[in-house]
Amino acid sequence: MNAPDRYERFVVPEGTKKVSYAQDTKIMNAGSFTIEREDHTVGNILRMQLHRDPNVLFAGYKLPHPLQYKINVRVHTATQSAPTQAYTQAINDLDKELESLKEAFENEKTRYDEMPKQGY
Repeated sequence: MNAPDRYERFVVPEGTKKVSYAQDTKIMNAGSFTIEREDHTVGNILRMQLHRDPNVLFAGYKLPHPLQYKINVRVHTATQSAPTQAYTQAINDLDKELESLKEAFENEKTRYDEMPKQGY
């Protein structure tokens, strides 16, 4: 069959950067990030987090082709902020949010495991 191997969807090839940045030459404070081996899940979460930043004027993403396992995230910021700063801040904020969600889940799981079991 002509389908690519499944591991190609998530394993970044040797010598390839996970994230690369290209500054826009026509618009000031704008640029595109290419994130390898990611899809709509990461693209949409990152886009929504970027929209929370008041310095971000535009944030969007696209999946260039279904068989190319990468996303392009485009960011345009106000003059007091750079796209790389907004991107870094969004990643850090998401990391904190996910860590908090993980802790809450683990606390609830521990609480559930310690509850007395009742038979039916």
